[in-house]
Amino acid sequence: MKRLSILCLTLVIAFASTALAFAAQPSPLADPRVRQAIAYAIDMEALIDSLMEGRASVANSLTPDGEWKVDGLNPYEYNPEKAKQLLKEAGWDPNTVLDVVYYYGDQETVDLMAAIQVYLDQVGIKMNARKLEGDLAAQLWMPPADPVNGPSAVDWDLAYGAVAALAMHEYYNRFMGGAASNSHTPTDPVLDELIKATNVADIEAQKQAFFELQKYENETLFNIPLYHQQQFVVESNRLDRKGAPIGNQQFFSDWRIIDWDVQPDAKGNYTLYSSGGPIEFFETVFTNPALYMTQKFLFDRLVVADENLTPYKGQLASEYSVSEDGLTIEFVLRDGITWHDGTPITAEDVKFTVEYSARVPQLNAVAAATYSSLEGYDAFMNGEADGISGIVIDGNKITFNFATVDPNALLTFSQWPPLPKHLLKDTDPVQAQRAAYWQAPVGSGPFKIEEVQMNSYSTYVRWEGYWDEGTGNIERVQLYPSGESDPSFVINAQSGLIDFGFTKNVAESIAVEKMDHMTVHPINIRYTRLFYPNKFPR
Repeated sequence: MKRLSILCLTLVIAFASTALAFAAQPSPLADPRVRQAIAYAIDMEALIDSLMEGRASVANSLTPDGEWKVDGLNPYEYNPEKAKQLLKEAGWDPNTVLDVVYYYGDQETVDLMAAIQVYLDQVGIKMNARKLEGDLAAQLWMPPADPVNGPSAVDWDLAYGAVAALAMHEYYNRFMGGAASNSHTPTDPVLDELIKATNVADIEAQKQAFFELQKYENETLFNIPLYHQQQFVVESNRLDRKGAPIGNQQFFSDWRIIDWDVQPDAKGNYTLYSSGGPIEFFETVFTNPALYMTQKFLFDRLVVADENLTPYKGQLASEYSVSEDGLTIEFVLRDGITWHDGTPITAEDVKFTVEYSARVPQLNAVAAATYSSLEGYDAFMNGEADGISGIVIDGNKITFNFATVDPNALLTFSQWPPLPKHLLKDTDPVQAQRAAYWQAPVGSGPFKIEEVQMNSYSTYVRWEGYWDEGTGNIERVQLYPSGESDPSFVINAQSGLIDFGFTKNVAESIAVEKMDHMTVHPINIRYTRLFYPNKFPR
């Protein structure tokens, strides 16, 4: 019995030692020399010329060229020998196989991953690429419980993705230690201080701070920038937008769909056709507030931005004001506004939405920065208070009091809509996408859901209870399912099933612009494709 006990104890100790050793395995991408080697190993210029017909530009920073980009950054021009030398210095294990994930469904992405796999293999880095499906936010952006040491809460080494920056801060706030969607970058005090320095109201101080941040980014490659590209907005000759300007369709602006006209379709109906319909669920607004068509017309915001994403007038708010010091923003809600189910929209809904959103792990970096600047935010998040004390309600007036100035606060309220407290109060913000609400969301916008056939089609009808009146004749919107990339985009455009939409896929834009009944508008936007290296232990 004694020998058996000793044997059991030995096995327990051995098992524990093995578990600890496994838990302590560092990320193969924690060494900046490995990340630099990856940048040198990929001939991005050749890939842009061959796969994108030159309709993109090589990136050496998240920040595109222009007045917000510092001069003199290392371009990381194609240099496989330099890559091999860096890997040798880093002690790279050639048996390591990087798990590379992506979520785009287009052929261009498949071809790009295949080409990058060849480039990396030539310098001694093996990789496997796989496409993610389902709840992407949870798979991509779930932060670890310990933002310093990990281990990682996601299951990948490199994630191919993009940043469509609402504001310059959106490029970088996501890399702050402990940020809501930071699943990839352990807390780095130097990086945190550089990012904090950009979050000031003074524009010139912001610009200089971004310059210093870009230098550190370029040196350490806490992200691996690949390329910048345009957005391509398409419309059919059935549609008359009444001169409404086209802005960055990734976000929400005053697009005035209620003023648009369409010619009757084959059945004599005034229906607008597009992509961006739900596949398994309606995408939440927490990560991408207006990337999908439904997010644009199912929900109104407190204020609305123009085509340049500058907030300029009230929407659900009849009036608003910002204090001189930027520490107080006050909104007065319109009288008589309701949700699509007839329930009144109140200041309680607005307060609930901010507090609920603050607990969503995948919350967009811009919104997260705004909410975390509020008085009482930390006490609320730490469980020391039932609500954020900086949010004060007085009838249909709601006031936001900030502990520190957030330069993008008003912009946040132009993008993230209030949500119905009575339908979401019993759901878990940590698993926000799984709430039944997102199977058929009740909103506040000019169109409401009529019918949903997941992964087939969905229809929406003009809502008679909408507070604003338009001049347009669109009675119904019909959407066909697609994610951020849509393999059926060209086929649907050819078949007359896209009257308005957008793509960032070059091949799709070229195919659509050859169609006689379609027009393509190239739009310059802040949009950068990159690799997110997961630097946490796995």
